[in-house]
Amino acid sequence: MTALKILVMHGPNLNLLGTREPQHYGMQNLSSINASLAELGKGLNCTISTFQSNHEGELVERIHQAAGEVDGMVINPAAYTHTSVALRDALLGCNIPFVEVHLSNIHSREEFRHRSLLADVATGIVAGFGAESYALALRGLCDVLRAKGGDKNGVDKN
Repeated sequence: MTALKILVMHGPNLNLLGTREPQHYGMQNLSSINASLAELGKGLNCTISTFQSNHEGELVERIHQAAGEVDGMVINPAAYTHTSVALRDALLGCNIPFVEVHLSNIHSREEFRHRSLLADVATGIVAGFGAESYALALRGLCDVLRAKGGDKNGVDKN
């Protein structure tokens, strides 16, 4: 079985994990989360690459670069969840299956966080399990991709 290629993207302010609002986001830092995902990926027969940016345009450019190179994405768009039509359009335009991830339960927080501009086009959404949200998303995405037998662009081979 060929290893799946998964891109894990982290949006703005996630570089501050471990120190930023630990009551919402926990104490685990981004490097630790990425290392855990790389280890989990080995067990799932996945190659994991990661990318973090505080800049919307850089995230959009990385999605464009990923088209045809990855089988799927796990993305924590952070604040851009609620505001970025550009991220939504990039994900739709590049046709990459993705799972939206949030460390906190966005539906138990401020009302403006309840609406996601990506949710209706995501393969799935995982929220509220802290750093474990990423692992759950990765497992789910790999299961879905393998069940569909999708190619690099998420198109069914059947």
